[in-house]
Amino acid sequence: MPKVNKLIRESSPYLLQHAHNPVDWQAWGEEALTQAKKEDKPILLSIGYAACHWCHVMEHESFEDEEVAKVMNENYVCIKLDREERPDIDQIYMDAIQTMGLNGGWPLNVFLMPNQKPFYGGTYFPKNKWLEILDKVAIAFQSSRSQLEESADKFAQALNTADGEKLNLGSLKTNEFEARILSEAYQKLSSFLDWDNGGTLGAPKFPMPVIWQFLMKYAFHSHNPEAKKALEFTLTSMADGGIYDQIGGGFARYSVDAEWFAPHFEKMLYDNGQLISLYADAFRFTENPYFKEIFEDSIRFSVREIMDPYCRFYSALDADSEGEEGKFYTWTYEELIKILGEDAKPVLKFFNAKEEGNWENNRNILFRHSSIEDFCIAEKLDLENFENQLKSAKDQLLEAREERIRPAMDDKILTGWNALQMKGICDAYKAHQDEKYKAIAQDNFVFLSEFVWDGNHLFRSFKNDQIKIKGYLEDYALTIQASLALFEITADSKTLDFAEKLANYTIQNFYDEKEKLFFYTDKLSEELIARKKEIFDNVIPSSNSIMIENLHWLGILKGNSRFTEISEQMLKQIQHLLPREPKFLANYASTYALKAYRSYDIVIVGKKAEEFQKALWGQYLPNTFIMAIPEESNEQLVWKGKEIINTKTTIYVCENNACQQPVYTVEDALDQIRK
Repeated sequence: MPKVNKLIRESSPYLLQHAHNPVDWQAWGEEALTQAKKEDKPILLSIGYAACHWCHVMEHESFEDEEVAKVMNENYVCIKLDREERPDIDQIYMDAIQTMGLNGGWPLNVFLMPNQKPFYGGTYFPKNKWLEILDKVAIAFQSSRSQLEESADKFAQALNTADGEKLNLGSLKTNEFEARILSEAYQKLSSFLDWDNGGTLGAPKFPMPVIWQFLMKYAFHSHNPEAKKALEFTLTSMADGGIYDQIGGGFARYSVDAEWFAPHFEKMLYDNGQLISLYADAFRFTENPYFKEIFEDSIRFSVREIMDPYCRFYSALDADSEGEEGKFYTWTYEELIKILGEDAKPVLKFFNAKEEGNWENNRNILFRHSSIEDFCIAEKLDLENFENQLKSAKDQLLEAREERIRPAMDDKILTGWNALQMKGICDAYKAHQDEKYKAIAQDNFVFLSEFVWDGNHLFRSFKNDQIKIKGYLEDYALTIQASLALFEITADSKTLDFAEKLANYTIQNFYDEKEKLFFYTDKLSEELIARKKEIFDNVIPSSNSIMIENLHWLGILKGNSRFTEISEQMLKQIQHLLPREPKFLANYASTYALKAYRSYDIVIVGKKAEEFQKALWGQYLPNTFIMAIPEESNEQLVWKGKEIINTKTTIYVCENNACQQPVYTVEDALDQIRK
């Protein structure tokens, strides 16, 4: 029977991947940390996630190797960490590596003193280099202990420096939220735009939905044609590229090149949830039918491949299958011809497939250079016939691909990521009222409000019918956001009340009254060497920026001035940074637009309420919250006093519950908003 280590007790797919390594891995916890102190050994903390390609490479080269394992076991207490389950720990030690002047990434390998303070680390190392580092660090720990302790103390001190001190929070002394701040942020951001390929300059290229959501809101409010053009160009370029699965829908994590051509093939739930929102909103803003196709196909991918029977979504699909990156998604020319036949050569040309392959090992990544219409004009093809041929070919290729050995699934179900997906599906419903979307979102809300909420705490992770790890600010913020999104499309009071309950909990247990921002960890959580705040947006928007928007709308919907006050104080802390760092504060910039421009809470009451609501959703109105109630109700404060007048469906366009004259047509309501 093969040897196993202590990770065999865990539920995380990433940790279980390493359970049969000869390294004596342990999970982060009291047992391992106590052992390090008792044996006076340095801790080797190795952080990654299940879909991480280079994590797999380092495992195969080093962690499965008996020689390497012997050195690690003799000299270190070896801890494996799933960054998706414990982002709080990952955040601390990623900051530590960057404080050391080293590049971050995963796998993240950090050497700690027995008291958890870091003194050295790095990312991926080839076997020979890894062995060299293991030896040098072990020798230094024995011969230069005092210097290492001094260094570790300095890094720990730096990690605990208050964010307000580092970022000079609140230095812009004004009570006003000014539109010029957003113009300045856009001007700085525009210098990073890639007008040749879409996205931002350089490679690798990540989708970064928060940037394009801000660009969309800015283009709407400022009527800036350049911003709108950059948005459409980027979204079209991403959807045309190999980063988008042309056959099955859904986006890979990033493109290794600047052209969106060759993806790093893992598919992450958090990307796809946000990108569904982005393309749904962009469809409403631009009326480009291509964007509708993308969000619909991405939902189909999610439902088909990463959703369980209870509408809960798994975390990720691996990049590798059969030990080869991208094998599941790529094709030889011979395979394509065999499946589709010789008559399909126009389709293969449309997808840029070549006989010799357009990628590694004579394989083809399918991507587009143009729209279907432009391709048919250039190739002198009948548009309708080609569209039918293309649809048939995609169906055949998807069917053939389903017969392949699939990439591994990371089947843990994460609360915050499910909330991102749920919000994406709610946004898709606003763009295209498919009742299946609403039903999926409602079932997912059952998971968030009943399975990972125990009545007192939200939990981070769910697997094998077990909840695990108390939630972080990310989980609370994203769940509040998703609950508000569902309230808008259903008018179900329990979704709004749940959002309010979670908001009250975050203020009580995460909020820092001194700096007017939220900590990432609950005050009741495990005490680590630092308690951090998540300030900057990354591939997932900053949890603090999401809380600003949440509290803005909850303050209005619940008539709670405390929520409004905290929302405004938070934004004032950060607003001076928006023109300086818009790439990393794009979601704050989007939220700033709620304050710098008017935002509207709109209540429609009467028999045609839902019809009018859908008509208003047909417009892109980013600073609005549109509620439809068929009959008069005082169940929620925001509905109180909103009466049906003269038996007509009545629309109330309000700002913070202060309403304009009631109107009876969608066009009149739009006039009130535009004025």
